[in-house]
Amino acid sequence: MTDSRNRTERDVTINLRANRNQRAVIDRAAERLGKNRSDFMLDAACREAEAVLLDQRYFQLDEKAFTEFVQVLDRAPAENPRLARLLQTKAPWE
Repeated sequence: MTDSRNRTERDVTINLRANRNQRAVIDRAAERLGKNRSDFMLDAACREAEAVLLDQRYFQLDEKAFTEFVQVLDRAPAENPRLARLLQTKAPWE
């Protein structure tokens, strides 16, 4: 996540090559958001990096922990009247 503090504390360089079309698209998008190319690219790259890191789907458990994990997943969900009411509510766009 890039914010004003990160912009002023930049102390490393990241170099990359792009073709003219890629640069043009990036420049147009950055301009629409009122950002320069570097800020736009850093923001986009950091968002994607965070998504990748938060979307870790593989983890390893020993046999006992795996059995407990599966038991928790197989349990019936707890009653939740507020959630049931929400799921029965018509969406505002319908």
